[in-house]
Amino acid sequence: MFPAFLATLLFSVSVIAASRSAQSLGSNSANFWRVVVATVLLGAWAHLVGLGLGGGALGWFFFSGCVGFGLGDMALFQALPRLGPRLSSLLINCLAAPFAAALEWVWLGTRLTPVQVACGVAILAGVGLALAPEHHLPIPARRRWVGIAFGTLAGLGQAYGAVLSRKAFALAAAAGQHVDGGTAAYQRILGGLAVVAVPYLWLILRERLGPPRPEPRPAQSPADRSRARRWVAINALAGPTIGVACYQWALRVAPSGVVLPVTATTPLAVIPFTYYLDRDRPGGRSLLGGLLAVAGVVGLTLL
Repeated sequence: MFPAFLATLLFSVSVIAASRSAQSLGSNSANFWRVVVATVLLGAWAHLVGLGLGGGALGWFFFSGCVGFGLGDMALFQALPRLGPRLSSLLINCLAAPFAAALEWVWLGTRLTPVQVACGVAILAGVGLALAPEHHLPIPARRRWVGIAFGTLAGLGQAYGAVLSRKAFALAAAAGQHVDGGTAAYQRILGGLAVVAVPYLWLILRERLGPPRPEPRPAQSPADRSRARRWVAINALAGPTIGVACYQWALRVAPSGVVLPVTATTPLAVIPFTYYLDRDRPGGRSLLGGLLAVAGVVGLTLL
């Protein structure tokens, strides 16, 4: 249980760090440098200890990273400045579970029982209740709906990336190869780096060819730039590097039916951090919706 709780804590810290770095550097720049740092760290592990680019499923892991680390996390970094870390985490983490179940049903033929469908409905109801407008946390309607759209896309990317990873692990096992979690994460993040580099390079090119349009305005002072770099490093370490390593450690020593319900509580673990750092205090309806959504995810995982 310890590595599962540690992974949950690290994932919640990663969401907070992602939000702070996006505010300082802009969504695309923060996401790009986060992926670069994680690629270097995971690459060191994979080439020194793991299989590097081997294992027989590089193409599938790479594609999984394009979808999950690439498109999914790009959407996450667009949702964060619009909804904040608390609502973004709830939306993405909770929607990924029913999306993954539906994708496995369509692609791999994994049937859903009526109880699992009921859990999916509970998740959607809880997310909808938590995202409903609150008087103490006014978010303009257009900004809210754009954030919800990006958050939904991020949840779908996370779910599809997970299903693709399952396919990759199955192919590697069929070829007689054992791919460790660090190697799989490295091969996946290479795909993510290939995707997130495109909008970042476009921003650099646009700044050189014409007047830049801040999204938000990048940090200017040396202190602000140093602070932004720290948030990027914390995000990279807590999320795709150490967080994922603890997650894989937990899955190695405990059944997924024990690990996943623990990590599904990440949206609830985010709440104390957002309250302490941003004074974002959830209302009763938002908290009830979060509890309902997380309970649905736990039920879906266990069943």
